Amino acid sequence: MKKDKIVEFFKGKKTVIVGFGREGVSSYKFIRKYYPKMHLTIADRSPLIHIDDFQEDKHLTIIAGEEYDQNLNKYDVILQSPGVNFNNLNYFIPKEKFVSQAELFLMAYGENVIGVTGTKGKSTTSSLIYHILSNALGNTVLAGNIGIPFFDIIEQIDDDYTVVAELSAHQLEYTDYSPHIAILLNLYQEHLDHFNTFNTYQLAKLNITEHQGEEDIFIYNFDDRYIPGLIESHKLQRRFIPFSSQNLLKNGAFCTKTEIVLVKNSEQYCTIPVENRENIPGRHNNNNIMAAVLACKAKNVSNEDIVKHLSTFKGLEHRLELVGKFKEITFYNDSISTIPEAAIAALNTIKRVDTLIVGGFDRGIDYTPLIEHLRDNPVRNIVFVGKVGERVLQEWQEAGNPLPENYIVENDYNKIVDFAYANTTPGCSCLLSPAAASYDQFKDFTVRGRTFKDLVKQKGNE
Repeated sequence: MKKDKIVEFFKGKKTVIVGFGREGVSSYKFIRKYYPKMHLTIADRSPLIHIDDFQEDKHLTIIAGEEYDQNLNKYDVILQSPGVNFNNLNYFIPKEKFVSQAELFLMAYGENVIGVTGTKGKSTTSSLIYHILSNALGNTVLAGNIGIPFFDIIEQIDDDYTVVAELSAHQLEYTDYSPHIAILLNLYQEHLDHFNTFNTYQLAKLNITEHQGEEDIFIYNFDDRYIPGLIESHKLQRRFIPFSSQNLLKNGAFCTKTEIVLVKNSEQYCTIPVENRENIPGRHNNNNIMAAVLACKAKNVSNEDIVKHLSTFKGLEHRLELVGKFKEITFYNDSISTIPEAAIAALNTIKRVDTLIVGGFDRGIDYTPLIEHLRDNPVRNIVFVGKVGERVLQEWQEAGNPLPENYIVENDYNKIVDFAYANTTPGCSCLLSPAAASYDQFKDFTVRGRTFKDLVKQKGNE
């Protein structure tokens, strides 16, 4: 069985699991199932690690606190959880010591995997592919960055299952394996606090196709500013299938104002209407749909099944999510928005935005595109949140742009929602689309989004 490759990988190797969140716990449980007496080490920066849960494991060492990442070279395998950052280490670790669940899973199951990455849209695209394939073909699972560790699904699948894998740059950073079908949606500045340079981030993303063979499939955004150049510079050889919302392609998929068109050798073989689409709103989602449809066609799903199941797909939480209409104001939660381009897409999608909530943790991203968009498409009320909010406001003023009619600099979401109710014109919308990470105040974007939704509903029903 394919899982045996993963089990055998750990045999006789001195292993440390670095990072003990959800994936770290998953790694521990998997290894311990097959090697109950192997000595394992868990290393985590947090001093509040779940020590009590593992006190009975006599073959376990736990290193917690600021010194957690010292002396890692003494291990044969450093099983790294996503997001663990080794940029500040004061010693060298050979690349071959690093491994992740994603890499090991691709090593064993790569031919079964449809891998999806990109700065934005990967959760929607992965979920859409899974929705279509599971309904049309069955024997499909969804895993990866969407919140389901790869090791958690191994016992659920047979060797012929299709695995739809959402893959982050962190998961792809060190991998030497790629999926059979790889999708790269877009590249924007993101996670520069981890990768230091945009180029390093791009190369991590490119690992989704870097190790493919000539018979593998690479579905990519033809319009992206960076992807075609990366393909050319790396001289990649595989089956390329591009998609475009700006060009009429001869192969792949393109989008007109009314429909998505799939084409091969200039011959159309499938069309999908794009208007009046409430379940996946916004023209930016056309790219996600094109990528998903191309992946499903590569798995031989019929046109009829694709159109049928597209219509039953439900949008994901925190992605242009309609919170509801309260006191004649329509509220939207787009907490997943962590870059300027995502906020711009949201503003172009949601009708009559009268109040915008923007800002959060500052990772050094360029906010000029968002400032210019707001200059040309004014929003009457704006809340500037966190260090990003302060910087956007400062750069806005330095550029000589007229200030919004009403604005506040505020970090307390209780007061932010009060501001929205007090200032948003009845019949208009309030949009949370922060264009920034959340972890200055919240664990992640989901906590930020749910906090916003709870406050909106609480105050809306008072």
